[in-house]
Amino acid sequence: MLKTQMTASQLYNKLKNIKLGASVCQYSLRKCEELIPIITEINELKEKNNAVILAHSYITPEIIYGVSDFVGDSYKLSRDAMNTSASTIVFVAVRFMGETAKILNPEKEVLIPAVLDGCTLADSITPEIVKDLRLQYRDYTFICYINTSAQVKAECDITVTSANVYKVAASIPNDKIYFLPDKFMGQNLKNYMERQGIKKDIKFYSGTCYVHEEYGMDDILKVKFEYPEAKIVSHPECNSAIIDNSDFVGSTEQMLKYMKDTTSKQFLMLTECGLSARLQSEFPDKQLVGSCTMCKYMKSNTLEDILRSLKNPLSRDRVILDEPTRLRALKSIEAMFRYA
Repeated sequence: MLKTQMTASQLYNKLKNIKLGASVCQYSLRKCEELIPIITEINELKEKNNAVILAHSYITPEIIYGVSDFVGDSYKLSRDAMNTSASTIVFVAVRFMGETAKILNPEKEVLIPAVLDGCTLADSITPEIVKDLRLQYRDYTFICYINTSAQVKAECDITVTSANVYKVAASIPNDKIYFLPDKFMGQNLKNYMERQGIKKDIKFYSGTCYVHEEYGMDDILKVKFEYPEAKIVSHPECNSAIIDNSDFVGSTEQMLKYMKDTTSKQFLMLTECGLSARLQSEFPDKQLVGSCTMCKYMKSNTLEDILRSLKNPLSRDRVILDEPTRLRALKSIEAMFRYA
């Protein structure tokens, strides 16, 4: 059934099991009835404008289950965009994700409807900083996390994702690597290489994601005391103590798959709570324990702004890259394809 035909009852059935402690992520049938008119209008405009909506897993559930065509992490969504005939991509996420989609889909219009389209991790590094670092570390291969701007990607040799960072770093021939911008992922990469007996001189930058930076061992110890059977599932943007004490570490899509496939029923999920909402909606037999942390940037995307961007996009909604920067950033992403 097309989403343009979605009823309040159908939406409520998708959202009723989501209870994350904040009113923004709890749904009644009445709330769904209030959401349906704008959801219907968005889906009708989307078809009329030959547009697709890509929603990151951290976005609010009414967007994911009401209007999105594709859901996942930033890399998966950019690849999804390449396989659609739509002329317009509405990327419901943050700026660097829309830029990645534009790098891979230069002929398509890419819109970011978020009011706050920043990211503490991506904003921690600039192309000027990368240029200075390359002068200091001339013999190093520069690897950047996908959570960076197009301009930063253009200054680096290889782009990686949280799903393939270990494999790519192990595969490149150079034994000298500079990883940026996430210091926790950089340290986790260094620790992984040491455990695997792979000799690499790994240096890394000092950036962090403010959501993942909040998690500490107290989160794990408290949950393990109260729920000894709970599995600890974390994102590689968490600190090394968290990673070393987790049952599973991976990208958001890998985390969701692990929780779906394992026979365990209880989980402490250490990433942005949008993924928790997906788990509760799609696998209601699984129980989440522990706290929930929201990203203010991801959650600044609303149905109202999606509708506005489809009707009358503002200049700030549009993702525009100059061609030399796009091509250099594309080269960095294509290098990831080779090594991954």
